[in-house]
Amino acid sequence: MDVEAHLAPYAARSAASRGRCFPEPAPPTRSEFQRDRDRIIHSTAFRRLEYKTQVFVNHEGDLFRTRLTHSIEVAQIARSIARNLHLNEDLVEAISLAHDLGHTPFGHAGQDALNDCMKDYGGFEHNLQSLRVVDELEEHYGAFDGLNLSFETREGILKHCSLANARRLGDVGQRIIDKHQPSLEAQLANLADEIAYNNHDIDDGLRSGLLTTAQLDEIGFWTRHRREVEQAYPGIGGRRAIHETIRRMINALIMDLIAASQERIAGHAPKNIDEVRRAPPLIAFSARMSEEALQLKRFLRANLYQHYQVNRMTSKARRIVRELFAAFMEEPRLLPPDYQLPGGDTMRQARKVADYIAGMTDRYAMREHRRLFMVDEPQN
Repeated sequence: MDVEAHLAPYAARSAASRGRCFPEPAPPTRSEFQRDRDRIIHSTAFRRLEYKTQVFVNHEGDLFRTRLTHSIEVAQIARSIARNLHLNEDLVEAISLAHDLGHTPFGHAGQDALNDCMKDYGGFEHNLQSLRVVDELEEHYGAFDGLNLSFETREGILKHCSLANARRLGDVGQRIIDKHQPSLEAQLANLADEIAYNNHDIDDGLRSGLLTTAQLDEIGFWTRHRREVEQAYPGIGGRRAIHETIRRMINALIMDLIAASQERIAGHAPKNIDEVRRAPPLIAFSARMSEEALQLKRFLRANLYQHYQVNRMTSKARRIVRELFAAFMEEPRLLPPDYQLPGGDTMRQARKVADYIAGMTDRYAMREHRRLFMVDEPQN
């Protein structure tokens, strides 16, 4: 039975995959992309996402989203859209679950701080780090480093990177050099990520008290769906009203993305995945929804991501990352043995330090910082 027989002609097919860096026998009970998904779920980096955060640092509350819950939500949204567009659900799920594997502790603040620390050593890009995790850093198999994922999954994980880095990546970086598109599944996972974090950051912002519904009433997209909820359920309030509103916002974005993408695909009529790669982006929102999504992003940046309480924590986070990096570069013997490089190659040592810090969870980074910089009085 061909489990991919229902797919559109331009969808990615595991039987036509460009393969793996290290050839392996085909899995007898799964498709190649199902195998990728399963390897990602069983990876060490995936488990660590439970203690890496989006906006709020892990110790600030148990109810806020982590990178793990976010990745699961992205995969759910992406799969539902893929099914409607007759794209490969297994591939889009694998990409969605792996897209944040290379993220640092402390969200974007940690990433920016580590990139600044690495500016003289090739920089730090979290998409590139996610690829590095699955290509090199995971240690599960005797025959190779990394997870040996299929080309199509690796392509979707990378998303984008600098041209200089693309030139060093071989086949998976070639489309960036050629200015081609990735598969529709990769394009879809990218926008499912946007749908998830925009709406769920609203939820976490309201739950934390850093955002209010009165502030959100300035955003037409929120207000329209909030009124729908109030009309459907007179007297509704509290968390129930918030959940109903956000649920409708997510649904509106999904339905718009499906309709607009169907229209784009029909207009370009790609016959296969190679024609998808040569076409402009085909998975996209309508012009109206793109503008509403942009307004939502701007609102969150101004009112949540730059909130003074968030800034206080992100300021601490940046300092932790900078001080850890400086300490390890000054004295590499402070690192675990696997991250120490003999011979004085500063460039390679810096990358190993970046690997070590990027792999930390929020609370491990804080604990490591205390171990290096705090001197506790002995207890009597």
